[in-house]
Amino acid sequence: MHQLAAQWILRLLKDRNIPFQICGGLAARGYGADRALNDIDLFVPDAHFATVVQAGQAYLSKPAAHRCEEGWDLTYVQFKYEGIKVEVGNAKGAHILDAARQSWVPLDVDFDRYETVNLLGLALPLMLKEDLIHYKSKLARPVDIDDVRAMCESAC
Repeated sequence: MHQLAAQWILRLLKDRNIPFQICGGLAARGYGADRALNDIDLFVPDAHFATVVQAGQAYLSKPAAHRCEEGWDLTYVQFKYEGIKVEVGNAKGAHILDAARQSWVPLDVDFDRYETVNLLGLALPLMLKEDLIHYKSKLARPVDIDDVRAMCESAC
């Protein structure tokens, strides 16, 4: 089902020429992590966020809003496609909780820094491995620590 959800969001974004970057567990999987996926996480630039929200309305499960939860402080929208959550974050103003310092730090998503990796039968632009490891290390939730360990042990 993740493949169908990924195909759906990829088509929605590409049809509108919207740049995006996959992060989270799917990106970690592209760099060697092998845990089960909970959802599909990605970022789009602020200039395109409203377009994504509007285009995905038929699959809306959480409306676009600013939220501060689970170590994240950002604006995002959640869609549900074929039972799979697809969370699209607005890159502008996104922050993560640095668990060690207990302070919020900016998450700078650079859409020019990515690696295209074949996952779920699709060529996907992933956040660079070093950037993914950096932010997951700061968040330091158990799932992030597992992802970082797996990515660092992988030869990918």
